[in-house]
Amino acid sequence: MAGEITETGELYSPYVGLVYMFNLIVGTGALTMPKAFASAGWLVSLVLLVFLGFMSFVTTTFVVEAMAAANAQLRWKRMENHQKEDDEDSSTASDSDSLLQDSHERAEKRPILSVQRRGSPNLFEITDRVEMGQMASMFFNKVGVNLFYFCIIIYLYGDLAIYAAAVPFSLMQVSCAVDNDSCGVEADTNYNDTDRCWGPLRRVDVYHIYLAIFTLLLGPFAFFDVQKTKYLQILTSLMRWIAFAIMIALALVRIGRGQGAGRPPLADFSGVRNLFGVCVYSFMCQHSLPSLLTPVSSKRRLTRLVLLDYVLILAFYGLLSFTAIFCFRGDSLLDMYTLNFARCDVVGVAAVRFFLGLFPVFTISTNFPIIAVTLRNNWKTLFHREGGTYPWVVARVVFPAITLMPPVLVAFCTHDLESLVGITGAYAGTGIQYVVPAFLVYHCRKDTQLAFGHGTLNKHRSPFRHTFWVGFVLLWAFSCFVFVTANIVLNETKL
Repeated sequence: MAGEITETGELYSPYVGLVYMFNLIVGTGALTMPKAFASAGWLVSLVLLVFLGFMSFVTTTFVVEAMAAANAQLRWKRMENHQKEDDEDSSTASDSDSLLQDSHERAEKRPILSVQRRGSPNLFEITDRVEMGQMASMFFNKVGVNLFYFCIIIYLYGDLAIYAAAVPFSLMQVSCAVDNDSCGVEADTNYNDTDRCWGPLRRVDVYHIYLAIFTLLLGPFAFFDVQKTKYLQILTSLMRWIAFAIMIALALVRIGRGQGAGRPPLADFSGVRNLFGVCVYSFMCQHSLPSLLTPVSSKRRLTRLVLLDYVLILAFYGLLSFTAIFCFRGDSLLDMYTLNFARCDVVGVAAVRFFLGLFPVFTISTNFPIIAVTLRNNWKTLFHREGGTYPWVVARVVFPAITLMPPVLVAFCTHDLESLVGITGAYAGTGIQYVVPAFLVYHCRKDTQLAFGHGTLNKHRSPFRHTFWVGFVLLWAFSCFVFVTANIVLNETKL
């Protein structure tokens, strides 16, 4: 996300795009959702999940409309440049009198031609991949652009902190369980960080060792350019769906046999703060929509496609979370849901047990370098000045270092994944998912009217086209910010 127009990439069908979008949204956040559901109560969780899914769909349509408006402006500028070149070519072949006459004729004809071009159904076709940073540069002023990059940087820092904590935490849980012979441990046993793991080493010591290994192995990728290959994406997606299918099936089997121990409350508002952040984080896709939707070959029913995706995702989140909270007791659900299946009393087959326990390690480890490089490039874009270049030390050492150090330090201090996901989603996630799309669509509509006239119809305009929806999204974002902040302050005061 360096804020530039990139190549569209290989085209794919709308249904392939539906699968890609599903895979993009359903990620690490889904693994922390069951515990958040259990903490807030099943009814409150269901209502909030559906409502936040709806709000995410609204802002997704906002981003799609802004993408179409950005494409229209870029296409219009290219058309004007071609027109100027044609005018210059024709002027060289005429004398001054004919040039004056032609210019008057063009001045009379241009509004008619402009209306014809502006009314072209292809003007708002999404063919150029315009990333969110580029749209911010097109529709925001300098302050707005800087705020956008600040928001996306904070969000990516939160992402990296979650990844940096999740991998060592999963490794610590699995390896300490093996060392302590977990088959003989009661299901409801709660471990503390000070408990012994390997001989004299405490669990927290083992966690820090794994964090150091993780940083040494994956941290250097922040100093180079990497990208996720197609085959690696297919492999991680396949592993993800195998893991999700196994967890849902095992939970349903235990519930069907009468072994379900979960008795979730109807509502517990003390858990709403984390649930809100987890749900926002779990619906995050707005920052990746340009690279995801631009290559879709047919965009005639793009809004319906996105709506279908959200319905499927809501159904999946509901199935995963409800099977979890009725299968396991709320106080036994772990931050990373896969770790609940890394016990012999739940899964008898050792291979399946280790696969689920270590599943986050494989998938998250492939994403960490990609997010790190993205964050580093955003830092470069934020401080870049036209025509300037960075010294080698700044570009290759300073920017990667400030990318890597903060999330590793956060992961060193805490491995509370539910809180990390909740805070990242509640603050930076609110900005990326609600505030930025709302301002993008508001300003792109104003710019479109100024450039093409009030009668211009954006073929990809949001169904929520009334200005009320923009205000409603911003009001909701502000309310969420105040609620989460007040909740944190009150909880800290009680402590």
